[in-house]
Amino acid sequence: MPVLEVTCSLVGWSCLYLLFCRTFTQQGSEWSCRLVTLSHGIVIVILTAYVLFIDGPWPFTHAGTENTELQTLSLAVCLGYFLFDLAWCVRHHTEGPVMLAHHAASIAGILLALLMGVSACETCGVIFGSELTNPLLQTRWFLRRLGRYDSALGDAVDLLFVSLFAAVRVGVGGFMFYCELTSPRTTLVMKLGGVAMYALAWVFMVDIARFGYRKSRARYDRWRGDRPLRGRDHRPRGEDRPLTAADAQKRD
Repeated sequence: MPVLEVTCSLVGWSCLYLLFCRTFTQQGSEWSCRLVTLSHGIVIVILTAYVLFIDGPWPFTHAGTENTELQTLSLAVCLGYFLFDLAWCVRHHTEGPVMLAHHAASIAGILLALLMGVSACETCGVIFGSELTNPLLQTRWFLRRLGRYDSALGDAVDLLFVSLFAAVRVGVGGFMFYCELTSPRTTLVMKLGGVAMYALAWVFMVDIARFGYRKSRARYDRWRGDRPLRGRDHRPRGEDRPLTAADAQKRD
């Protein structure tokens, strides 16, 4: 168990949060916490991508193998962040039970991989898939705070977020979940953890699908409401003028 690395990670993310609080004094504490979350998402996606695609081994074929040094470092960095973010969410009461359960399950899964010394390979894969959409989620929140969410940029962020979540966390994540369950090297406790994480992914997917439906319906209704207005704007001049008696005689 790399206690020193996890401690340094926790202290590092906490110090970054305090730095953001001192820099953005008028934005509130959630603004600073979201910046830390965005920073962590970018850092951990790059780190786990290197672990998965360059350093190896491949999680689909080597689930349950012994941890490498770089995998251990990646998990320590991520664990320190989740400890910080869970403490912040509990203190400020900003998240619901589903998100708190996600954080708790993530912490438990990373702790098990570090304590047992195995399964960091697929754990890094889960972290990569989970955090890949996180920068988009934070960008969406910042666009809302800045009053720029109801724009083409906001629509593009939402579309990319929903597409990536469905393709990576549910699609690719489902295949990784299958590989973990069928691997003879993966321990039973890690398989149970995989069940919990994939179930949470589907809970999020249902909420995201509902959001996507509501937003698409609202955009469609707005488009239908704008069509008559645009049609009247393009009529020839004089066509919106009330019909007079002289006009009626001319038409007769």
